[in-house]
Amino acid sequence: MTERIKGRVIAPSASLLDAMKQMDEVKVKTLLVFEKEHFEGLITIGDIQRAIIQNIALTEPVSRILDKDKIYGYQSEGEEAIKDKMRRLRAEVMPIVDDRGELVDVWFWGDLFKKAELAEREKINLPVVIMAGGKGTRLKPITNVIPKPLIPIGDKTILETILDQFEEIGCTKFYMSVNYKADMMKYYLGQLEHHYDIEFFQEEKPLGTIGSVSLLKGKITTPFIVSNCDSINEQDYRDVYDYHVSNRNDLTIVTMVKSFKIPYGVIETGEDGLMVSLSEKPELTYQVNTGVYILNPSCIDEIPEGEFFHITHLMEKVKARGGRVGCFPVSEHSWHDMGEWPEYLKMIDVL
Repeated sequence: MTERIKGRVIAPSASLLDAMKQMDEVKVKTLLVFEKEHFEGLITIGDIQRAIIQNIALTEPVSRILDKDKIYGYQSEGEEAIKDKMRRLRAEVMPIVDDRGELVDVWFWGDLFKKAELAEREKINLPVVIMAGGKGTRLKPITNVIPKPLIPIGDKTILETILDQFEEIGCTKFYMSVNYKADMMKYYLGQLEHHYDIEFFQEEKPLGTIGSVSLLKGKITTPFIVSNCDSINEQDYRDVYDYHVSNRNDLTIVTMVKSFKIPYGVIETGEDGLMVSLSEKPELTYQVNTGVYILNPSCIDEIPEGEFFHITHLMEKVKARGGRVGCFPVSEHSWHDMGEWPEYLKMIDVL
C-alpha cells in the first residue's frame, strides 16, 4: 500500500498552502493525512477551498480543518457497499479502515470505475457568455492573422476547449461577444461537425471587459456564467455555482491562489526607522482574478448601455449598493492562461 499512496501523504502540521501545492504537483484532489505511521484522515481540495472562503489563512496547519467525520469504507463491508459510497460521494480516494479506525487499504476511483462514471452528477444549464471580442495584442503576430479564440490548443482551438468544458456540465446556450475578426470566428464555428448553440452579439466599439453584456438585457433571466477566451480552468463550475447560490452572491469571481516567494529577508520598520520585524524569505499569497464569473441576471441592468465598462466597475457598483461579491478559489496549477506568449507555450505543453 505504501507505494500506491506515494505522493499522496501529508503531515497534519503541514500548511494548507503546502497541501494545495502538493495536490497540484501530483495532480490529485485528495491527500491522506498521516502523523508518522498513524492515519489521521483525508483532506480534499474542496476542504481547502471552503477554508479560504471562511477566511482561514493558508499558513494554518492541515489539522486545523481536518474533518474527523468523513465517511470511509470499512473492512467488514462488502465491495459493492463501498463502491456505492464512492459513487455517492464522487470520492477520488476511499480509505478502508478496520473496526478500530486503523487504515488497512486505500481504494482509488480509477481502479474501480470507468472514468466517465465520475461525471454522474446533476447537470446545470446556465447560459454562458463568452467574451471573444478582444484583439489579443499580446499574442501578436499570430493574432494579426487569426483571432485569439481560434488559437490552437492541441487539436482544438481554445474556444472549443472552453465551450466543451461548459457543455460537459450541462450548459448548452452560449452568447458570444465578438468584434475583432468576428466573421472568421462565425465561419470557423459554422463549419465544425459539432454544432454549438451560439447567439453572437457585436459591440460596435470597445466596451471594456463587461460593457457589451448590456446588449443582453431582456435575454437572460437566470444566473449566468461569463468567461474570457484566453484561459482554461480545470475546476468543475458546478461547485462555483453551488457556492454562488448558497452564499447568496450577486456576483462570484473565480480566483486563483497565487503564491510568491520573496528571495530576501524582508524587514518591517516603524518610527525613526527602527526595525519592527524580520521575515526571512517570506511567501506571500494572493487571490488572482481568472476572468470567469457567475452573475445574477439583475447585474445586467447595472451595466450602462453603450459605455466603456470593466468588470471591476461592476464589482465596485454592486458592493457600493450593499450587494455580495464572492470569491471562489482554485489552485494555481488548475488554471492555465495564454494571455502572453510564455503562458501560451506553457499551456500547450501542459494540456
